[in-house]
Amino acid sequence: MSVADVAVIGGTGFYSFLEDAEEHAVTTPYGDPSAPVAVGTVAGRRVAFLPRHGKEHQFPPQSIPYRANLWALRSLGVRQVLAPCAVGGLAASVAPGDLVVPDQLVDRTTARVGSYVEHGATHVPFADPYCPRVSSALAAAAPDVQRGGTMVVIEGPRFSTRAESRWYAAQGGTLINMTGAPEAALAREMQLCYATLALVTDMDAGAEGDDGVGQAEVFALFKQNLERLTGLLTAAVEALPDPDGCTCATWAEGIELTYDLP
Repeated sequence: MSVADVAVIGGTGFYSFLEDAEEHAVTTPYGDPSAPVAVGTVAGRRVAFLPRHGKEHQFPPQSIPYRANLWALRSLGVRQVLAPCAVGGLAASVAPGDLVVPDQLVDRTTARVGSYVEHGATHVPFADPYCPRVSSALAAAAPDVQRGGTMVVIEGPRFSTRAESRWYAAQGGTLINMTGAPEAALAREMQLCYATLALVTDMDAGAEGDDGVGQAEVFALFKQNLERLTGLLTAAVEALPDPDGCTCATWAEGIELTYDLP
């Protein structure tokens, strides 16, 4: 029986979302998720919440148990995932305080396990990494949410050099982040509809003038926008369409998966 059909994965500074939630401790073949999964009701729907960094931000971006997190959510019945995150800006089209629903991703991470496939041949289609239906619900949640753009995901935990930042921008990057991969690809392998809502907290080192980005300003701007972000996510949850028939799940029809789904 499904416990929740929608999930929110909270990023930096976003460690709670639900009121009167019940916690579910989930054991997975990939270890424990970042925290017990909280489940409550939002806009009349059963929603799961999982802070990707843990309740106390104990997991840095390169150590987040991404596979356990997505497996745990699917095991509870989740089919659609909203993934808010903090990002830096790489292009003049964005500024601190902007909310963006990107449509493309570039994975520049180097040391993470990025798949459930450990043997055999299962090749997930990923040309369009974010669910168009969930993305539309997020983009429609408020008139000032931007739609489109490329999010570059770096290994972290350090920020980029100015040269790296300028190189990412020159290659077409709009946003830069440390947690968007392999999360999006694992969601696709789990046949989940997944999209991200990116809050621009700073302009990255190569896109700004004097000083490089620092942790304090990132955390501070995210905290200032937390209530706004929570409201947008609530509106998006209410507007989510039926996931039946979405290509995020139907890609696996007729394919013999080489990993188990919960």
